[in-house]
Order: sequence, then structure tokens, then C-alpha cells
Amino acid sequence: MIKDLIVNLKVGADSDPATDYAISIASTFTAHVAGIAFAYDPVIPPSIMGGIPADFIEAQRTESTKSAKAAIARFEAAAKRNGLAAETRLLSATLAGAADQFGRMARRFDISVIGQPKPKEAAPEEFITEGVLFGSGRPVIIVPYIQKDALKLNRVIACWDGSRTAARAIADAMPFLRRSKAIDVLIVAGDRGKGDEIPGADMGEHLARHGMKVDVKRIVAKDVDVTNTILSYAADSSADLIVMGGYGHSRLREFVLGGATRGILGAMTVPVIMSH
Repeated sequence: MIKDLIVNLKVGADSDPATDYAISIASTFTAHVAGIAFAYDPVIPPSIMGGIPADFIEAQRTESTKSAKAAIARFEAAAKRNGLAAETRLLSATLAGAADQFGRMARRFDISVIGQPKPKEAAPEEFITEGVLFGSGRPVIIVPYIQKDALKLNRVIACWDGSRTAARAIADAMPFLRRSKAIDVLIVAGDRGKGDEIPGADMGEHLARHGMKVDVKRIVAKDVDVTNTILSYAADSSADLIVMGGYGHSRLREFVLGGATRGILGAMTVPVIMSH
């Protein structure tokens, strides 16, 4: 059950699909929702650190704080319209600091909600998504920047490859899966396997024991492009939500996203629940 969630409020924008989606999740589950807005420190290249007037830097901070307050005001108005229990916090941080802070805060909530950055846009959401995915120990929902609908659960795709992260994602998504009308357990494979083998049937049976309506779908393709296969299937099946493991590996104490994970985050067309 989802009892509390946390959402990163988009700063400096007139609309925020992630906030709207988080409000709809909280309404569906009658949950408490926390909205966090960051007033970002100005990004100043070290090579010109001494060449920028102090009053210019202070003006940038003031403008960032103003934008964060505006995001909080929109969130509070939306929560009030929907009769939700809500709280807000305005925090000052660098881009890296915001990712770390939000990741640590998310540990105390059932799930976090973050917006997808627009293509070719260096947005804080990209850093925060990685901070939450690898640092919170909790699931995260990434909401497409084109998202207009509230939470819908007519059809959910649960991506399954037998891995620990996929199992974790499906377990974390159980509150959503229980409310869904149909679930497709999707396996993307590069070969057909044995004739008497039905990969994914075990996960399908597991979900069916929870009273869920489940179909196991296996897509076989040589030199398979996992990202495009998943997104194409989601489009063809009119899916409302994708559940998948968030893959990555550590490099010099920093996490690097796996190829399929980064591909989905960059090209997603429906909200995605990820767990690591």
C-alpha cells in the first residue's frame, strides 16, 4: 500500500507533469504527499570564477529561489484542490547536492516521483533520478515530459529477465499491480530457448496467486534492441505503466546507468516504475 510519496517539483516551468501525476497517485491511494523544490546554486565554470560580479551571482540565487517558491505554490494549490495531506520543503543545493539530498529523503517514503527531462535539455531531474534510483533503496516513478493523463492502470507491463533488480521492481510495484486491470509479463529474448520452456511463466504464476490477471508475453529477436522492443510493445498494447529494474554499475564511487535503463529514461512515452 502507498501511504506516503515524495515528488521533486520542477522549478522554472509553467507546468509540471510529475507533480500532476504524483497528485493523482496520492488521490488514488489516499496518501500523504511531500513536494520538494530546490533553489539551485549558480553553475559557474572554475575558469571564470573570479570574473563574475558577486551581485550577479546573488541575483541568480534570488531568481532560483523565486522559481522554487512558485513551484511550491502550484503544488500546494493542487494538493488543496484534491483534499490531500501534503507538506513542502524548499532547499538550496548544487545539482549534485540536490541528487544526494533527494535520494536520502526518499528513503523515508514509499515511492518517489520525478519528471523526465526534455530531450537535449541538461535538467536537474536527470541527476536526481540517478540519485534516487541508486541511493534511496526505494522505487521511483519517472514521468514523461509529455504526460498529460493522471494515473491509469488499465494495462501494466512488468518487464522480466529473471534478475534481482527485475524481481525487486515487481515487488515494489505490487500496490499498482493489484489495482491494474491487466498485466503483461514481458520477456525480451535473443533466442527461442527450448521447445518445452516458457520463460517468465513462474513470475506470471506468482502474480496470478495474488489474484491478478496476467499474460506472459515473450518477444524473440536476434540482435535485440531491448529499449525499442519494450517501448514498441507498450505503444502497441496501449500500456499505461511500465515496471522494470533500474540497472547500473559503480565506477569510481559513481553509478553509471545501464544501456537499457538509460534508453528507456531517454525515450519513454508512459510512466515507468524503476527499482535497483
